[in-house]
Amino acid sequence: MTIDQIPSRAVRGNVNAAQPTRLPLRTALAAILSAALLSACGGGGGDVTAETVSYADSNTSLAKTTTGFKPTPTTPTVLTPVPSNNPATIVVGATITDVEIQNLGAARTNVPFTFGQVVAAGQMGANEGLAARLSNGTVMRLQTDVKATHADGSVRHMVVSGVLPTLAAGQIEKIELVKSTAQQKSALTVQDLVASGLTSEVVVKQDGLQYTASLKDAVVAPKTVNWLSGPVVNEWIITAPLKTANGVVHPRVGVSFAVRWYPTLDKQARVDVIFENTMTFKASHNMVYDVNVDVGGRSIFSRPAMSHLHHTRWHQSGWWNGASAPDIHVRPNTAYLIASKAVSNYNQASKPGEATLAYMGKQITPDNTGPMKIGPLAAAMGGTGGRPDIGPLPMWSVSYLLSLDMRARNAMMSVADGSGTWSIHMRDEKTGYPLRVDNDAYKNTSTHMNLANKGPLPVPRCVNNDKVLCGSKYTHDTAHQPSMAYLPYLLTGDYYYLEELQFWAASNPLETDPSNSGYGQGLVRWQQIRGQAWSLRTLGHAAYITPDAHPLKGYFVKQLDNNLNFYHATYVAGNPNQLGVYDGSGTGSFKVVASAPWQDDFLTWSFGYLAELGFEKALPILQWKAKYAVGRLTTPGYCWIQASAYHLEFRPSAKEPIFSDLATMHASNFGGDKILNESRQLSHPNGLKYIDQPCASQAQSDWLRAATKGHWSPGRMSGFSDSNMGYPSNMQPALAVATSSGIANAAQAWTVYSGRADKPDYSKGAQWDIIPR
Repeated sequence: MTIDQIPSRAVRGNVNAAQPTRLPLRTALAAILSAALLSACGGGGGDVTAETVSYADSNTSLAKTTTGFKPTPTTPTVLTPVPSNNPATIVVGATITDVEIQNLGAARTNVPFTFGQVVAAGQMGANEGLAARLSNGTVMRLQTDVKATHADGSVRHMVVSGVLPTLAAGQIEKIELVKSTAQQKSALTVQDLVASGLTSEVVVKQDGLQYTASLKDAVVAPKTVNWLSGPVVNEWIITAPLKTANGVVHPRVGVSFAVRWYPTLDKQARVDVIFENTMTFKASHNMVYDVNVDVGGRSIFSRPAMSHLHHTRWHQSGWWNGASAPDIHVRPNTAYLIASKAVSNYNQASKPGEATLAYMGKQITPDNTGPMKIGPLAAAMGGTGGRPDIGPLPMWSVSYLLSLDMRARNAMMSVADGSGTWSIHMRDEKTGYPLRVDNDAYKNTSTHMNLANKGPLPVPRCVNNDKVLCGSKYTHDTAHQPSMAYLPYLLTGDYYYLEELQFWAASNPLETDPSNSGYGQGLVRWQQIRGQAWSLRTLGHAAYITPDAHPLKGYFVKQLDNNLNFYHATYVAGNPNQLGVYDGSGTGSFKVVASAPWQDDFLTWSFGYLAELGFEKALPILQWKAKYAVGRLTTPGYCWIQASAYHLEFRPSAKEPIFSDLATMHASNFGGDKILNESRQLSHPNGLKYIDQPCASQAQSDWLRAATKGHWSPGRMSGFSDSNMGYPSNMQPALAVATSSGIANAAQAWTVYSGRADKPDYSKGAQWDIIPR
């Protein structure tokens, strides 16, 4: 199914409708490049000015529904060149979507921008490009760096760059992204950038020694990732040696420069300096050093006694000319992003309240942001209870999607930056990429306690596991792992966040004996049920969005495939029970004797989301797995208000077979004089039985009110029904994906669930408010 056009949003803010003027070319090199591309592209390829053109759009449509936007299939777009005396006429076709660029500072001219953009399957060919239609009707060229493609070869994710001619103070300029011809890559090199005058230097002082790394030295023999290339912007990621004046290289700290250069603009370059203590095959430990980072001759970050934990990383960015650095906010089209299925179908009516956004704003302070800081995240991931960071996406990310408010965005990005603070980052010194273990040499790799030094391949994560040298208050845990970097990379296209996602996806299967994870297969079966759900989500994100040309793309796709094959063989083909409940089947699996339904629901959602991302093997697993969530709401004889119970016994005893149906399971769990509710065993004062009360009736409500000595409306589900992080809320994403996928009885289950009493206020946080598509 294709998406051909999203209705444009109304423009918010003032728009300068004056015709823009051509931007001056700042260097002879840029002028030569522009002229070459002008000829090669049929006009105007190297000049980033906006130009007035004629254009012809295809007849396209997109139906708007109560659950967001859904695609309507149309005929393929035909790009239509219009004859003109202007040699720089831009060829345009159908609109893909729109974005808004908000000026957060003073009025500016020639404003550069770069952002990440997801494209729905089938909508844009990998050999096509983009132009931008401004609110005043003019059209300007854009640079597109395609990163990932769908199974049909169409664009999935790209990095889009351009230069706005003008942007008034406070203005929000809406630009439509329209299909156009592709532009050629740039012939510029990072050496050209350094020759133009950009400098960046890092100075580290530790144990009486001074180490230096500079951009100038890095480009002499660079190990370079060419990230962006074109007439608008070029970006390179270059690893630099941090060494003394005598040439002694620092034994543990590595430095990289991610340099983004807009060559036709005066001193418009961003330098992101990345510090790593991430070596895998050399012993590491925590360090303290003094550090200063210089970009363009001025210090952008300086800190004495900087604490750098083992197997962590941090970064800091600054602009060549800080006085003219763009101060903008690129706001995505949330409806389109959701319709593309790159993120779940969050209820777009659940806008975060002002109190929620104000609280997020207060959460972000100088004390909890910056290098080796984690923003509003919990330092100890293993902490129990409902938290805003736990869910398909964290509360901050969802709040940003639903509000596009800068306070939510700042919280989301502080989390993305802070994800480097946990000691899970292992970079293979031989390849330069996050560690992969799908080979005979590395398949026995483990990071779990003493197993890290197990032969034949020792991985000395930290020297002797010394409490001082290796200690950290930042403890990771797959069972409570947030999604920290996926959406930030999706929206920014920044390489740093891509690698953060990859580091976490690569590390999750390794904290066990290698046999449990399948000797390099990356199986997550050994984790807690919720850990399996969140690890599959993170792995799915990495497999979905890692660029096609990246050496780890096939690795993550294969590891996800290994997991889906395991669950299919174990549960779909094996069919160990009729309930659809995770029961610990399979060699090396996490063993359970009873069900935590809310954790089980996390796993159900995960399979449904993977199916939405296009991993087809997840669908039959969802069809088997969703029976458990759907059945707890629709099975005759199972009172649906207990679908969200904290704990359910799915067999009479540990040595007996699993119940053959949910009605029998319900009778066994709730047939006595006690009922498990909200984590407590509750007895009725008059000895009456809960099981004898009609489901969701006033009589049942009276029984529960007497047992709990509190409020209980008829039709209130157990497990903190009115909390936006309660067990009924935890169940909602599983029911949503089941309904969207047409699972038997899922629509009925959604109707029952939607009619429950005491619903939560999702304006306080909508991370669980996923609805059917």
